[in-house]
Amino acid sequence: MVTKDASTLTGVQLQNILQYVIAPRPICFASTINKKGEVNLSPFSFFNIFSVQPPICVFSPSRRLRDNTTKHTLDNINEVAECVINIVSYEMVAQTSLASCEYPQGVNEFTKAGFTILPSDVVKPPRVAESPVQLECRINQVVPLGEKAGSGNLVIAEILRIHLSESILDDKGNVDQTALDLVARLGGNWYARINKDSLFQLEKPNEKIGIGFDQLPTSLLHADWLTNNEKAQFANLNNPPKKEEALELMDQSVKEKIIALSPSTIQDIQSQIKALLKSGDVSKAWCIAIQLP
Repeated sequence: MVTKDASTLTGVQLQNILQYVIAPRPICFASTINKKGEVNLSPFSFFNIFSVQPPICVFSPSRRLRDNTTKHTLDNINEVAECVINIVSYEMVAQTSLASCEYPQGVNEFTKAGFTILPSDVVKPPRVAESPVQLECRINQVVPLGEKAGSGNLVIAEILRIHLSESILDDKGNVDQTALDLVARLGGNWYARINKDSLFQLEKPNEKIGIGFDQLPTSLLHADWLTNNEKAQFANLNNPPKKEEALELMDQSVKEKIIALSPSTIQDIQSQIKALLKSGDVSKAWCIAIQLP
């Protein structure tokens, strides 16, 4: 490991490390307005949800590393404590990046980046019509984190109204994660695209408590052909069947392979187990895996 003391690094060095490794980060595409009625539109990747009741998002327009000035978004919020957080999809990512240009105060990034202004219902700043999700927010608090260049300003925004495009909803009216086609920021010029090809599901141990690594059979705990991630999938099972019960639950063809187990078939069976784990069929993988020596 290479160890660095944060206090000895410059702001640029810290930014270069942290923005690469703390990623991917969701993008807050914030529209704001000042007392003159001038609109600003700018993306921020220091952003996330922090509460559901009340619904709170927090994002941070940091002071510029170059000259320690504040951004127009922060200036506007200090004048009119409202914003719209527009969620960024892949279809609009290049336009969003264009809106991050440091245009002079009073220049409308909606116009510069080719976005369509959509009036909001309960706040003054407008929405981005092209965004699949628009969150109208009231600013509850701004918390400055310092006065140095690169210091953040935590904008605590309470969501008042949520607008969802019908294109991202399933037949039950719920958000379809695979339909959003979200993008996220990494370091430098890097982005991530979150679509069907990059998504996977992992069951959360909300109600059923996993047995844990300490309860795994020795044959699985010390199996060098399994990764720790794969072992964790087994350890996340709540009440897996014992060896004899698991054998009865297997398909007949697999059961015959297990009964007539030979060194030549072990590798094939291991590959099958790993494929089942990758597909999310952990229970079936378990039934086979615990039969191996």
